[in-house]
Amino acid sequence: MNDFAGKAVVVTGGSLGMGLACATRFANGGAKVLIVADDTASTEAAVKDLGANVEGFVGDVRKAADMQAATAKAAAAFGGVDILVCCAGIQRYGTVVETPEEVWDDVLDINLKGIFLASKYAVPEIRKRGGGAIVAISSVQSYASQSSVAAYTASKGGINALVRAMSLDHAADNITVNVVCPASVDTPMLRRAADLHKGNSTAEATLAAWGEGHPLGRVGQPWEIAEMVAFLASDKARFITGADFKVDGGVMAKLGIVLPE
Repeated sequence: MNDFAGKAVVVTGGSLGMGLACATRFANGGAKVLIVADDTASTEAAVKDLGANVEGFVGDVRKAADMQAATAKAAAAFGGVDILVCCAGIQRYGTVVETPEEVWDDVLDINLKGIFLASKYAVPEIRKRGGGAIVAISSVQSYASQSSVAAYTASKGGINALVRAMSLDHAADNITVNVVCPASVDTPMLRRAADLHKGNSTAEATLAAWGEGHPLGRVGQPWEIAEMVAFLASDKARFITGADFKVDGGVMAKLGIVLPE
């Protein structure tokens, strides 16, 4: 498969989980990929595993200087930027009463502001290439929330709204902007959540139980999210922008309520 040959891709949160799966998919498709993450060890490991056309940048998506520098590195190394994929994110628990202000700020800054800053510096580079694509990772919790995830749900709803606004602002630049909304996906973040909520069970059993809550009977795999991201970033999706796509094993369909006639 060589469907992204000649393309330059920046993936934030690209050293683990869905971000790593996206970086892998684009690299396997022939793209040159810059992985942006805040952890040196996982970034270096990903770059080593994925090969010569992949580079890393250790930085913080909350900091404008880091995002500007990351974009500049991609442009210098690859000759420009064609595709931005925003995967950086964290999950924290609590109601608005329970959530400390600094935790609220961290969640909103990483999950939402990180997309704003990555896009702020990527858009001018994508524009120079005559257009391209931005794809952000959100969540089904942008539609329907669990309890005690106030900051996380707020950040994910904000992502969907930001994507709609950006799609209008940059349509004339031939830049499509879309969002993928997964349900439970087997990532390090989900496994940490399973360990936190396992009670007297095990993390593995908790993951399996969560999977059974999806009509397809399992949690998703990172590569399945990466395939949707790759489609939205490809030439096959040039007439799709401002859209949100559920990749959720049917979980949102299951939440439908039948009203009495």
